[in-house]
Amino acid sequence: QDMPAEVYLLADVNAWVAERGGIMGFGSRRVMGLGLPLMRVLTRSQFRAVLAHEFGHYHGGDTRLGPWIYKTRGAIGRTLQSLGDDSWLRVPFLWYGKMFLRITHAVSRRQEFVADRLAARAVGSQPLIAGLRTIHGVAPAFHSYLLQECAPLLSAGYRPPLAEGFQRFVQAPPVAEAITRQLDEELKTGKEDPYDTHPPLKERIAAVEHLPAGNPGAEDPPATVLLDDLPGLEHRLIGTLIEPGAAENLEPIHWSEVVSSVFLPQWTGLLRANTAALGGLMPESLPETAANPKAFGLRLRSPGGETPDDGDAEGLAGAVVGAALAVLLAQRGGMVSSVPGEPVTANIGVTSIEPFGVLQSLADRKLSADVWQRQCSELGILGADLGRVVPTPEAQS
Repeated sequence: QDMPAEVYLLADVNAWVAERGGIMGFGSRRVMGLGLPLMRVLTRSQFRAVLAHEFGHYHGGDTRLGPWIYKTRGAIGRTLQSLGDDSWLRVPFLWYGKMFLRITHAVSRRQEFVADRLAARAVGSQPLIAGLRTIHGVAPAFHSYLLQECAPLLSAGYRPPLAEGFQRFVQAPPVAEAITRQLDEELKTGKEDPYDTHPPLKERIAAVEHLPAGNPGAEDPPATVLLDDLPGLEHRLIGTLIEPGAAENLEPIHWSEVVSSVFLPQWTGLLRANTAALGGLMPESLPETAANPKAFGLRLRSPGGETPDDGDAEGLAGAVVGAALAVLLAQRGGMVSSVPGEPVTANIGVTSIEPFGVLQSLADRKLSADVWQRQCSELGILGADLGRVVPTPEAQS
């Protein structure tokens, strides 16, 4: 097959091919999109299987039919929208639209099976199956990763390693367990949807698992080893996720530096906004606060001085208490760490806690008052006034 005329790097766990320009595929140019996070979670052999699958769509002529199908779907949608819900003319167009989707999506599912078989024969069924399992498992997690882990750092003016962070995110025990449960459920109960463009994962695996397994070789590193200047590519890619030009002002940061450079200053700001409410509150008295966290939360303020509503009060209470414990333990020489996909942890010696989960754990009685008292003693924070963890400007002067 001819190489694509254009290849795009994407911030997505996906790969696709298309043809642009021309008429019904004649005079068009081939275009391919490859996700950077996809390349990080796939091994080199698995990525070769994905590439073979995408070239299978070129080989089968699938991309020539794609533009016509896409335009027809759009025309049907625009027609239904213009007719409105009350028009009797909407009924035949709605019937035709559903029929068109069912037929064309069935064709698309057939094309996926054909491309899978070509990839399995070219590279091996095992790299393809392993790649499909990985993609189906981790793809839903990418949006959460961007929102929970990357967005706070980008907003603070920092640029983290995007691909590395996503790999660590999906490998974190809480996320990995959720991915495994979701994947097991999909393989167990997956049924064909007439309006889905791809067959169920279970059927795709069954269609190729009898083909030769293939041999990935002694070493099978992440597919990102195929890229030159990964930091530079990530820099350009992040520029597509935020306002134009803003990426140039972002400061590179490693994930191990996030707590000291980003979170501790943010937690300190939150504590300064709540010095009065925290005054006199000691770690060992938190079980009493946990008896009514909502009432405590309603006395607190955001760093900007806003008061929470009833629905946000408990969350703010947990955040303020967590910030106070994390900053306090950092001041006492503890190790505070944040790994993508995992809760913030803080430890001194062999005793470790999740400071932002303490108040909720006490409220839910997952953490008893006696156990918490012992942990406070082991951490050396008994009698510490949480209202004085961060000195006020007056005290500093």
